[in-house]
Amino acid sequence: MWYRLKRHPIAVRAFFRHSLILTYALPREVLQPFLPPGLVLDTLGESGFLAIALVQTKDLRPRGLPRILGQDFFLSGYRIFARFTTAAGRTLRGLRILRSDTNSRLMMRFGNLLTHYSYRLATVDVIESEGRLEIIIATPQAEADLHVVARIDSPAPQLPAESPFSNFHEARLYAGPLPFTFDYERETNSIVMIEGVRQRWQPEPVSVEILKNTFFEHSPFREAHPRLANAFYVRDIDYGWKRGTREPLRREIET
Repeated sequence: MWYRLKRHPIAVRAFFRHSLILTYALPREVLQPFLPPGLVLDTLGESGFLAIALVQTKDLRPRGLPRILGQDFFLSGYRIFARFTTAAGRTLRGLRILRSDTNSRLMMRFGNLLTHYSYRLATVDVIESEGRLEIIIATPQAEADLHVVARIDSPAPQLPAESPFSNFHEARLYAGPLPFTFDYERETNSIVMIEGVRQRWQPEPVSVEILKNTFFEHSPFREAHPRLANAFYVRDIDYGWKRGTREPLRREIET
């Protein structure tokens, strides 16, 4: 019954010092196989979208505990934009996590105990200067190394050259985070839904330079020519997650 622990049983609060979100467009046939039963791609035309969220987190703790007991760490998350239709007919937009990297060993251990987010330990350098944010992530096997420089002193004048979006309003719809994150519980063939709660979420478009991104150097992404679709930045955000709720996709498997 250990799998029941991974249903996000604890409501959580945190503070985001800053978050940089890079969203890439890929052919829908490349991303769909990464989704479990019950989820479909959230698409625009023939493109699906994968976001890399780079978050400097402070004071993460179970809801109800004081900030002094919270944990500070860096998190990078690779997420696919997806939709889920509930048994009641409600269609929800959300994210399906592929992998997560953190510089906190404690976060890795407890994150993997209580979620399906696949936390892995990484070395992270965050360099902040006047109008500039540089993030360098090194993973053990170089499977998700990332080096990005963002200009955060003024909004980007235009979307990336290969973006499929026609304007910034359309691009913000795929900036994340979305209202829900979706897990799949194989043991009961169920979707676990985690609802986020945020305040003052007003992402600004920023210009970025991607100096390294090894995640897309592996199949099937390497052959798919991922296109940077948008880059957004926010800071000083109160954030939280409610306890996960589970919805079976069909009659539960007896366990």
